[in-house]
Amino acid sequence: MIDDLEFLDDSTRPAPARFDNLTIAQRAPGRHLSMIHNHFRQNMEMLRDMIRQAAAGEVTPEELQKQAEAMPMWQNYRQFGALCGQHCQIINTHHSIEDQSIFPALRERSDVMRKIVDRLEAEHVIVHELLVRLVGALNDLVRTPGPSAFAAVKELYETLDSVLLSHFGYEEDAIGDALGVYEVMV
Repeated sequence: MIDDLEFLDDSTRPAPARFDNLTIAQRAPGRHLSMIHNHFRQNMEMLRDMIRQAAAGEVTPEELQKQAEAMPMWQNYRQFGALCGQHCQIINTHHSIEDQSIFPALRERSDVMRKIVDRLEAEHVIVHELLVRLVGALNDLVRTPGPSAFAAVKELYETLDSVLLSHFGYEEDAIGDALGVYEVMV
């Protein structure tokens, strides 16, 4: 399911930009970015636990549906579609905003920022591909439920979870302070 996808080696990421003596106001955009990422992290954790429970047979489909409907993101986005599909769309929108607004503003500031932004954009391509594949696998699971379809969803979700959490951490470290220093609002 993911053998044909070329993943980036985290050890090849450019070193984060470092700034000294930042004011509270300069740190605010980076904290805001972290808050947005924390929302995604919380939702990923809830989804991970639901997948674990389903795989272990600890919940019935009805119980799983009730758990999903109780999730904050389900309640917040119910009118827009399916739980994971909506979560995937929100992450895609978040990355599109970064790619179209935040990254161009940072890229022009220095060679260091250009290298960091180039890397973050390359990571966005991989995250996007994983999102597309996960939505496809979920659609396959709905059409043809069974162990192999569930295994495909689980593998894609776990890969996305790992890649996305690593990406969020790097992005916060690499550009969090730069957002405030260069007055780029999140």
